[in-house]
Amino acid sequence: MALLAPTSVAIPKLLLPLPSSHTKQLGSPVSSSAVFLDHLSGRRPSPNSIRWRRRNRSRIVVVSFTEEKEQVVPVNDTDSQHLGPLSSAIVDEGGGDERGRIVSRGINAAIVLGFGTLAVSRLLTIDHDYWHGWTLYEILRYAPEHNWEAYEEALKSNPVLAKMAISGIVYSIGDWIAQCYEGKPLFEFDRTRMFRSGLVGFTLHGSLSHYYYQFCETLFPFQGWWVVPAKVAFDQTVWAAIWNSIYFVALGFLRFESPANIFRELKATFLPMLTDGSYGHLPI
Repeated sequence: MALLAPTSVAIPKLLLPLPSSHTKQLGSPVSSSAVFLDHLSGRRPSPNSIRWRRRNRSRIVVVSFTEEKEQVVPVNDTDSQHLGPLSSAIVDEGGGDERGRIVSRGINAAIVLGFGTLAVSRLLTIDHDYWHGWTLYEILRYAPEHNWEAYEEALKSNPVLAKMAISGIVYSIGDWIAQCYEGKPLFEFDRTRMFRSGLVGFTLHGSLSHYYYQFCETLFPFQGWWVVPAKVAFDQTVWAAIWNSIYFVALGFLRFESPANIFRELKATFLPMLTDGSYGHLPI
């Protein structure tokens, strides 16, 4: 029994009972448990057990080691090589998206703050040539009045360009407000969309509106009380239909859409915008 003690400790590590799936693959009618019991009891093993043990001893050790390796490392080296760069790419892509959002937000904030600072400084410094000795109250008191007078002078000297500039600014700010109303954060607006809207307002709305109002003065050359309601009705029906069509067609071409898509969008938004009395204020 003293000689069997170390053997009984060492042998189970090599001759473990195989699962039924492995014994079926090996195709042996003798189980490893029977060989192990014969060895412990001192009985002479049968010829079948001896042949099975010699033939499959290496397979038992290899299969057992493979099972342990599969339990410790569930993914082989080839898969890990493929999954490693893929997982890194996914992480990098997510980080890249977050960095892109931060950069885009910074650009938008710089645009808004830059143009806002420029506009406020120009409005407040309208009288900077001769405001020496003025108090702050006097500067704020006369700045709105003098800015309006400067706007009227610009209308007299170059009316079309002045109206184009005003329309471009108003349409850009209006689109920014519309995006914020739709749920976008303050500095995460779509710059391309805002630029498209401002470009259409600058190139088309300002100039066309100038000639449209001249046409209205020619169409209604009267001084009666009914002239103003008639102009408003004409503006909200005929001119609204014409301008909304021009607006959406121009935006469609700026988005490089096909004429069929532009026509479908115009058909879907024509009546809602006409009944709402709005000018190109639907999401674009």
